[in-house]
Amino acid sequence: MSLCQDKCIHKDQVEHAFKRFPDPAVIDDVAAIFKALGEPTRLKIVTALLHAQLCVCDLSVICALSESAVSHQLRILRNLRVVRNRRQGKIVYYQLDDDHVRQLIRNSLKHAAEHR
Repeated sequence: MSLCQDKCIHKDQVEHAFKRFPDPAVIDDVAAIFKALGEPTRLKIVTALLHAQLCVCDLSVICALSESAVSHQLRILRNLRVVRNRRQGKIVYYQLDDDHVRQLIRNSLKHAAEHR
């Protein structure tokens, strides 16, 4: 087993990485998004929203959960700005918040599928 003799072997590379390190609040926000997406129901929801705007009723059918349970998961995703909603009459439609989220989900699914 190889152990580092010095605390920092590649000082230039460490400094380079450290200078580009995101703000700690951004790290916390990203970790919260990944934590949220680590829950299978929320991942099903965002995967369904890759293809269409859907209401809670439709998402509850896709996820085989009650509308209340889906609404709870959507609230979490909305608070993290992963999804957003729009009201049309009495129906509230949900969609992914932006293209960054879309790419994150697509790339994650593609990465996982490549390693199966």
